[in-house]
Amino acid sequence: MREIALFGGSAHPELAAEISAQLGVPLRPVKVERFANDCIEVQLQANCRERDVFLIQPLVQPVQENLVELLLMLDAARGASAARTTVVLPHYAYARSDKKDAPRISIGARLVADLMVAAGANRVLAMTLHSPQVHGFFSVPVDHLHALSELAGHFRKLDLSNTTVVSPDLGNVKEAARFARLLGVPVAAGAKQRYADDRVAISSVIGEIDGRDIIVLDDEIAKGSTVIELLARLREHNVRSVRVACTHGLFAAGALTRIGAHPEVLEIVCTNTVPLHERSDKLTVLSIAPALAEAVRRIHNGESVSALFDAQ
Repeated sequence: MREIALFGGSAHPELAAEISAQLGVPLRPVKVERFANDCIEVQLQANCRERDVFLIQPLVQPVQENLVELLLMLDAARGASAARTTVVLPHYAYARSDKKDAPRISIGARLVADLMVAAGANRVLAMTLHSPQVHGFFSVPVDHLHALSELAGHFRKLDLSNTTVVSPDLGNVKEAARFARLLGVPVAAGAKQRYADDRVAISSVIGEIDGRDIIVLDDEIAKGSTVIELLARLREHNVRSVRVACTHGLFAAGALTRIGAHPEVLEIVCTNTVPLHERSDKLTVLSIAPALAEAVRRIHNGESVSALFDAQ
């Protein structure tokens, strides 16, 4: 069987190192240089010929820099005669640009997917895409993982007898319902309308939440506007406590501090798909490196990745 050649970009070296340790496969060096004209040059500093190459690079800030670096890594692997190149994409920032909801705007999720394939991606391993249709924007196979099992494992340690899982909006309610089934608790959802990137309104919460312990589940938290608006509606129902959970803890513009400042919020839980630049006593970070490493192993060995969820 072909050997694995594992490379990590500049976006999240700690996660790449953890995946490498979980796999028991060395992380090969990548040399990134910038020329005087501000162009980037990338060199994969290990043999790729006829290897099964995996490139680990979440699209996180600075997103455009990390995207171009990933495209150059893909091109370098193809030019080095890699047998197959898989992009390990813990966070796909452009996944939020998944529809044309205003005149004359681009669908960035599809465009960036096309760029990756054009640069040499043969396969993509993604974690919790913003919406299901993003999967279909790629013209190569996509293994789409989620972190619900890791999150559920954390919350199962609590007394859940009076708990409801709440999705901030109806778009995420399917994932919230799946998460609620894992915990054996009911589910509710907010009726949300978005006016701008940082301005939302939640008119009501559909479901039984009065006097209950709440777990708010979202795919990602950026500025935290949706969660803070939801907290206002939850207070109107005299909920007993709130815990906030997400896969991608982006926490931009002081979101972690603003959410943690609410006294009813006991805990904020996320995974390490993105590097964290803000900390809080209320923050708990779960590792998804074991899940990504196992998926890489299964892809390399030609085994089922969906069976990974069945086992969990």
